[in-house]
Amino acid sequence: MKLLLAIVNSDDADVVAAALTKEHFSVTSLATTGGFLKVANTTFLIGTEEERVDLAKSIIQRHSQTRTYPYPITAPFGRTPVGGEEGDTVTVGGATVMVFNMEGMEKY
Repeated sequence: MKLLLAIVNSDDADVVAAALTKEHFSVTSLATTGGFLKVANTTFLIGTEEERVDLAKSIIQRHSQTRTYPYPITAPFGRTPVGGEEGDTVTVGGATVMVFNMEGMEKY
């Protein structure tokens, strides 16, 4: 058994969840916030058999888009992120997927 922890931009979360559910993955979603821009994300917890990990990852990759914005962009609460200069761009979105070994999964 494997546990996938997938961090997806909230703009893509509904499409990712629907695609995973269509392929019969059990998905739990958590509302999370990114550290750099303080932008809303959705973190998915997906328990699955080892042979279905590649399918889950390909679904997440296919439905997670990156977006490029001109710097500086204003983060929530009026903050401007540090580390860039006028004219730079910032890429956000996409997905980060981590795969963990898991002893088992039980549903009650």
